[in-house]
Amino acid sequence: MVTAVKQATSRDGLAVRVAHHHNPYSYLLNDDDFDEMLLTIGLRRAESIWRNHTAAEHRAPRGVYGRACMAFVLMDPTLGSWVANEQAVMAAVLVGAGAERFLPNAAAKAAGHRRLGRNYGEALHVDPHLCGTGGFRYGHSVQVRGVIAGSSSQTTDQDMFEARLLAEDFVQVLGERHRAWEDASGPGEWLADPDRPGPELLSSTSWFPGL
Repeated sequence: MVTAVKQATSRDGLAVRVAHHHNPYSYLLNDDDFDEMLLTIGLRRAESIWRNHTAAEHRAPRGVYGRACMAFVLMDPTLGSWVANEQAVMAAVLVGAGAERFLPNAAAKAAGHRRLGRNYGEALHVDPHLCGTGGFRYGHSVQVRGVIAGSSSQTTDQDMFEARLLAEDFVQVLGERHRAWEDASGPGEWLADPDRPGPELLSSTSWFPGL
């Protein structure tokens, strides 16, 4: 699979690059629009990262950020737990030069959270027997209304804070698009256009005689 990368530059000069592994919201957004949404929330993180990286110590409530770059990973909240993590990664957001170095770290936090059902950092520091060989040695991860996110490059608390804001923005923007879709589409039974169940649901009952 060839994944397209969409990019833009923040007003402070930070490059923001986004890509999605898959788009579970095609009833709302085509692939290009989905990437545009990711770019919008990524640019918001770029503003925060630059502000906290360049702030004086007394103006940085969570401490000055050590780097002007970060990597983020979002997991797909619509998939069941039986789907492997590498297939459940929904999207990645890179902010600033050198952010790609931290992408595996962000993915490890998000995937660990999805596997364990809780903040990966908590498991790492309290229950390291749950992590195993090859596990990442730092946390934390977040879950905002079902959306799991991991980020990396700053301190663990700073990473957690920015991951939370990215996930919050994702939920908010998607919710706004969903409400607009409902208003435009009117009544119906399925989150789809045309109004019919998806392939998974159809195959779940196709075994029944006569269907």
